[in-house]
Amino acid sequence: MNETERDYIIEGTELVKRFKDMRAVDGISLKVCRGEIYGFLGPNGAGKTTTVRMLTTMDPPTSGTILIDGRDARTEYLVTRRQIGVIQQQNSLEKDISVRENIMHHALMQGLSVAESKKRMMELCEIMELTDRLDMLVEKLSGGWKRRVSIVCSMIHKPAILFLDEPTTGLDTQSRNLLWKMIRELNREGTTIFLTTHYIFEAESLCNRVGIINKGRMVAEGTPWELKMRLGPIKLEVERGDGEHDVTYYPDRASAKKAAESVPPESNYSIRATNLEDVFLELTGRSI
Repeated sequence: MNETERDYIIEGTELVKRFKDMRAVDGISLKVCRGEIYGFLGPNGAGKTTTVRMLTTMDPPTSGTILIDGRDARTEYLVTRRQIGVIQQQNSLEKDISVRENIMHHALMQGLSVAESKKRMMELCEIMELTDRLDMLVEKLSGGWKRRVSIVCSMIHKPAILFLDEPTTGLDTQSRNLLWKMIRELNREGTTIFLTTHYIFEAESLCNRVGIINKGRMVAEGTPWELKMRLGPIKLEVERGDGEHDVTYYPDRASAKKAAESVPPESNYSIRATNLEDVFLELTGRSI
């Protein structure tokens, strides 16, 4: 599919966000296709959350344009906002009331009728496996279950796009894997997912395409495979006597093995497949 045939549901062009003399976001452009899972990678302070706040209409850009499903996010704010669900790093649930009451509150705030709210709540809770926990107090839930309730609240009005800002931070492995399952299920039902994350393995496992941001700028974008192929699919890493490492990338394992034959006997080396963290380190010199 060529560029003109792609169906973009999010289009950000030359986005800039200034805080006094600091540019937190410095001219980012990105496009997200309808129905894909798009990963947004970068270290702390790179500008990920600021970008998400602009794309979700929470904070206007200093300059640049944002289209959500073809509509200008600034001039058609109310229509645009109904297209979006947001899961932030900190949940906004009321801990002293039940799961059911939290979900119904969010539904009614979105303008749904009581009957429609109940129907939609039961549909989503079945997907999220929350039906047996509807009458539990939120404060009694683990972090993983709270995150599921947050997803139901954000999806209650049937948004076309779900933004998740580092949704698995602080979760144990089991809760993280369960959340991945839920994200895939929502995506199969047609929801476009925009996911920010610190975790390379999360982006490689879930995302159709990935954008890498550093110091407020987009430094690379593509499928995980495309990004790794820019370096070379196989990595040879040699540990020198001074403790430093030399890294070279090769088109295949045979080439890497041949190169390894010239490594001094006293040096340790490893040969493995290139991953997204290698891409990030090569592009920015920083670890995620």
